[in-house]
Amino acid sequence: MDFVFPNDLNVTWSVMIVLYPYITGLVAGAFIVSSLYHVFGRQELKPVARFSLASAFVFLLFAPLPLLIHLGYPERSFNIMITPNFSSAMAGFGYIYTAYLIVVVMEIWFVMRGDFIKRAKGGGLWALVAKVILLFNLHESDETRRADARITKILAAIGIPMACLLHGYVGFLFGSLKANPWWSTPLMFVIFIFSAIVSGIAVLIFHYFIVSRINRWRIDQPCVRSMGKYLWGFMIVAVSLELLEVMSVAYKQTEEWEVIHDLINHHLFYSYVVVQFLLLSVVPFGMLATTALVRMRDSINNTLLWMASTMLLGQVLLMRWNVVVGGQMLSKSMRGFTSYFPGIWEKEGIAVAVIVFTTPFFLLWLFHRFVPLFPGVEKKA
Repeated sequence: MDFVFPNDLNVTWSVMIVLYPYITGLVAGAFIVSSLYHVFGRQELKPVARFSLASAFVFLLFAPLPLLIHLGYPERSFNIMITPNFSSAMAGFGYIYTAYLIVVVMEIWFVMRGDFIKRAKGGGLWALVAKVILLFNLHESDETRRADARITKILAAIGIPMACLLHGYVGFLFGSLKANPWWSTPLMFVIFIFSAIVSGIAVLIFHYFIVSRINRWRIDQPCVRSMGKYLWGFMIVAVSLELLEVMSVAYKQTEEWEVIHDLINHHLFYSYVVVQFLLLSVVPFGMLATTALVRMRDSINNTLLWMASTMLLGQVLLMRWNVVVGGQMLSKSMRGFTSYFPGIWEKEGIAVAVIVFTTPFFLLWLFHRFVPLFPGVEKKA
């Protein structure tokens, strides 16, 4: 059980390919929260509706960056637009990504047009930028506001299936690779969609608490409690699907199960079984269940919500790692395994991944300086 083909010795899809589905998942999850307010009228989510939409936009800008870093010639990525190939699964990301980006940009334009107009009527460079964004049309009235609200609702409704397609496509890429039994499952794209929503809601809760604490804002309790309940519900579905995927393969007892069993119980035991499921799934489940079912002080409730959200962000990231890297540990010979640990300063190392992941948060801060992402927020006494 130690024979590894020479082309399987090195892990080709490394940290950047782990980060790529993780960031696209944040996009989809954040957009779903925004759509819950704009389309389904969940008024308790209004305090974070604009912030979630802006988060989806900023993370969407960085979604293809890990892929471009991974490519040897990133400038060739434009060929999917110049010479389209609609039968290519990889090129499909370019088409879905471009269409979804257009929808998100248009929705931001209509949602924040009033704030852009206020900024444009000021002075300085920011005013000029706002005028360019508005195409030098500063007209605003009750009729235009009503039209903006109607168009926003339509765009948000269109964006929901596109958000699912954007991230479900990533799961489809892995699930369609029949040569790898760890990836080849029809549940893969469904698992990616639900885990994406979990990570998107978790990053909003995580960020909202930190920003509120730094600026001494009063936490909107109905909002965070509602997000906590949504996070708990989607987390139950996501983790259940992940378990059902493994259980179905184990129950069928195909020839691939012997090598997958060895992969899970030895090479991925700590990262997959111990950390991903026992630590980062069971513990947040208990925390979220407590906040949803037990009435307690706001400070304790908020602490549990923030800790659970932080742990679920790690859980989804580790799930991406176990899928992307774990699948490549298994040799196509079905008789051996390889290993991988990322470097720190290399091209696709940990340092580059940290920079790619943290830069969108800085852009969100700039976005908030340009137009307020938390209008009507109250300062603590």
